Amino acid sequence: MAELIIDHLSVAVQDKTILNDVNLTIKNGEIHALMGPNGTGKSTLSETIMGNPRYRITGGRILLNDQNITDMATDERARAGIFLAMQYPVEVAGITNADFIHSAMNARNNHDAVPVLKFLKSLHQNMAFLDMDEDYANRGLNEDFSGGEKKRNEILQLMMLQPTMAVLDEIDSGLDIDALKVVARGINKMRSESFSCLMVTHYQRLLNYVVPDVVHVMMGGRIIKTGGPELAVALEKNGYEGLDQV
Repeated sequence: MAELIIDHLSVAVQDKTILNDVNLTIKNGEIHALMGPNGTGKSTLSETIMGNPRYRITGGRILLNDQNITDMATDERARAGIFLAMQYPVEVAGITNADFIHSAMNARNNHDAVPVLKFLKSLHQNMAFLDMDEDYANRGLNEDFSGGEKKRNEILQLMMLQPTMAVLDEIDSGLDIDALKVVARGINKMRSESFSCLMVTHYQRLLNYVVPDVVHVMMGGRIIKTGGPELAVALEKNGYEGLDQV
């Protein structure tokens, strides 16, 4: 199963309310897009789903496959099957990209080590699929990666970890068209009945390559409109001020 339910969720940061009574259900196998202007709470929702302690839940709950994960720690949520591709992936010197991914896979596997040869075979296959040079495996995690390389690396982690629920926070930002197509190819490869996804984006162009089942618009910390892929097309044409025309 891969069902996520956001139930009347309210969230504050430093006593300032950012999300106010958000409701959202992502069913098995669905890909949803979340759009909206800057500063409306999209990244706050992403971080809250992943369990970032900076974001304090003041009301409501989060359910994953009928399990209440509202009070779970971040690592517990990851082991339960949630993955977050961050808007600004951090650089970590001193640990290679391959070692980081292998360690994450082992942790997801309840510390039952994934055999090295099996891991390396999968790693190289997925890197080739994403047009990534094998040298990136031995470089520091995101160290001296361009913005596009960091985003491609997030998709590599997604494909290696095989989560049931992915939250992709502006995975398309800063990508040229070639990199965007590669990232979209990776997301589409993950599509199945056992995988669901929430993509946070500002732009229709990603949705040309990863067609969502549902599109939501967030403004003022609330989801104010929900529709199909045509909603994103209309937003591209009319902007958020034109929501009454959608």
